[in-house]
Amino acid sequence: MHLDNDLGHLSYSTLVHSGDTWDEMQASLVRYVPEVKAAVSPNAPFGVSLRLSGASAHELAESPSARKELRATLDANDLYLYTVNAFPHGPFKGRRVKELVYEPDWASTERAEYTIAVADVLAEVAPIGVNPSIQSAPLAFRPRVLGQEYLERMTRNVLAVAAHLVELRERTGQTVTLALEPEPYCYLETTTETIDYFRAHLYSDRSVETLSRAARLDPDEAAAALRRHLGIVFDIGHQSVGFERISQSLAALTVAEIPILKLQEASALWIPDVDAGVIADLERFAESIYLTQTTERRDESLVRYLNLEDAIAAWRRDPGPREWRVHFHVPVFLDSLGPFRTTRDSIAEALAHHCTRRLSTHLEIETYTWDVLPDHLKTGDIVQYVVRELEWVRDQVTNCAQ
Repeated sequence: MHLDNDLGHLSYSTLVHSGDTWDEMQASLVRYVPEVKAAVSPNAPFGVSLRLSGASAHELAESPSARKELRATLDANDLYLYTVNAFPHGPFKGRRVKELVYEPDWASTERAEYTIAVADVLAEVAPIGVNPSIQSAPLAFRPRVLGQEYLERMTRNVLAVAAHLVELRERTGQTVTLALEPEPYCYLETTTETIDYFRAHLYSDRSVETLSRAARLDPDEAAAALRRHLGIVFDIGHQSVGFERISQSLAALTVAEIPILKLQEASALWIPDVDAGVIADLERFAESIYLTQTTERRDESLVRYLNLEDAIAAWRRDPGPREWRVHFHVPVFLDSLGPFRTTRDSIAEALAHHCTRRLSTHLEIETYTWDVLPDHLKTGDIVQYVVRELEWVRDQVTNCAQ
């Protein structure tokens, strides 16, 4: 839905539903999204954030009839497509995902081809004027990046996609954008690292020259195109897990002129005081099919663990006062989870910042963990849960804009 006062489009990520194949995603789109719309936007068009796997993206890109059917479904239900989650290329539901979620990474031409297929679908299906965004991986799982040559391959592939986005804009009038999403334990993790990468690589003179040649633009046009088509997803939960001060991070991105192409409302686990009493409660969140990157603050220093179970094991070896934040998406409307808390306050802080500065035209809630949440955190069915999240975020934005 389009929020008043130029506060952007707001929806939820259909990554929460089954959608590893196009048949699954289409069934989820028809079954759930109209019910959500009826509850939160009954009299106005409702925006869709569509999860497209690699297989789904190529099927749609290669099938005019499938794209026609998608447009017909959207039109029949008063829906419009404004963003695609093209982060998980392969299966995401019902099986162990962990670090495989980043594969293929941006060093692979397969990642670039997948993203181009998504861009082609968006250029045809999204309405003109929404500047549809593609959410993508944070370049690579950090341990995979072993040297400069690997980094350069990733950058070349991103630039190849940028050249395609320039060509799409010239041919269709659609400004499709590519948004890389920083995440704990990845090559793009902190806001500072992200700014440094964009400045030193994607926005560098060398990249301007590369795009200038590939897209037949003069250097000034190429420099502008890089900043128009390439930016980031700012996932509030991810950056909160890293103990970033959210307003400072958002301000730094603004100063660096790196577009926040999508502002993602996500909330993580926060354990202010780790002790024996909370460990038992925390274990129900461990051993998930997804990564549960955990950052520990102890004596003003940070220690990073790939998974919550690693942090728990370290605590058992050496108990003592510490604070944890855990990459496990929990409902954004919850501040307390009984024995511990969530990083919901970071969402409120970011949305207040957005209200005064209009950080992004694309807002999205991404709590994809319904299938692995402990039962006591599930309120009603999946539609009721999503609606409650949307209402909470909408109320936050509405209140701070007044």
